[in-house]
Amino acid sequence: MSEGSAPKAKECALIVVNYGSSPLLAKNLGALTLAELGGQIVIVDNYTSSQEVQAVEELASAQHWTLLALESNRGFGAAVNAGAELAFARGARAMAVLNPDAHIESEALLRLLQAVVEDSNLIVSPTIQTSDGRTWFDGMDLYVNSGRVASRRRPVAPTGPHEPWISGACFAVSRTLWQLVGGFDEDYFLYWEDVDLSRRVIKSGGRLTVSGSILAVHDPGGTQTRVGGVRTKSEVYYFYNIRNRLVYAAKHLEAQEIRRWIYATPRVSYEILLAGGRRQFFSSFAPLRAYFTGIIDGLRMILTIRSRTQPPGRIGLDQGAGDSHSIAAAGLAHALKGQGRT
Repeated sequence: MSEGSAPKAKECALIVVNYGSSPLLAKNLGALTLAELGGQIVIVDNYTSSQEVQAVEELASAQHWTLLALESNRGFGAAVNAGAELAFARGARAMAVLNPDAHIESEALLRLLQAVVEDSNLIVSPTIQTSDGRTWFDGMDLYVNSGRVASRRRPVAPTGPHEPWISGACFAVSRTLWQLVGGFDEDYFLYWEDVDLSRRVIKSGGRLTVSGSILAVHDPGGTQTRVGGVRTKSEVYYFYNIRNRLVYAAKHLEAQEIRRWIYATPRVSYEILLAGGRRQFFSSFAPLRAYFTGIIDGLRMILTIRSRTQPPGRIGLDQGAGDSHSIAAAGLAHALKGQGRT
């Protein structure tokens, strides 16, 4: 980034949500020059402990970051929203979001931000790699007939109509577009808020793009755990991905489509568990616990969300489609039956 374009940094902010990850903040953000150029680096701390708050306070003071310490863990989307509100109130025209377990070079970050300063109707992600050079994200699609998500690099992709979405691990967006769509939907708490945001951006007339020339590196250790010596996904990862798929359905689909997603839920939820491999099932009950609790809470959320906008007892389909409680009950029965087959 040339000196002539450096003043644009004053219009930009980087939002990073911390949850017990202060060592990663020091490792991944310490070399960034955005704050030195007049931009903002805002660390939003979802509360874990007073010791962690103190550690982040010391880092922020040394690095000239802005710390927004929340009194509780409000979830990823709510924390980003809080950081965005602060950054925009202080004059930022554009912001980037970066996971604490990811890093991006200063020039790449400024290029990402510059793209949305120049085109306020755009949300842009870099190509994201792992530290060993494998591509982690270069575009994903949501298949609307089943609720599956799949990488465009997947050898055998699901079939049917699909919609693109941008990963929340690293992206940039203008203040204009962010405020137009209302930021992240906080009902998700963790995972799928980026899928939801992407849909609302497109519906509002915005555009999504993944830059092939801007790179970031992400090692998603926060989603992983060890069970019986096996490296696998965390129970939190499974629960919210299973649950929030149904939350998304309740918010964006018609009742007939919701029914289709519910009946696909046993299989799709099992496929989510397989992201951690089959060996985990011999070491811990946690994946299956996340399977059942995620489905049950997802069905509960369908009832809650649809009742906000629909008459009591209905989820808003043509007459004869059945009430929401019947659909949810049928979905749970199908999930239990489906688990018996897998």
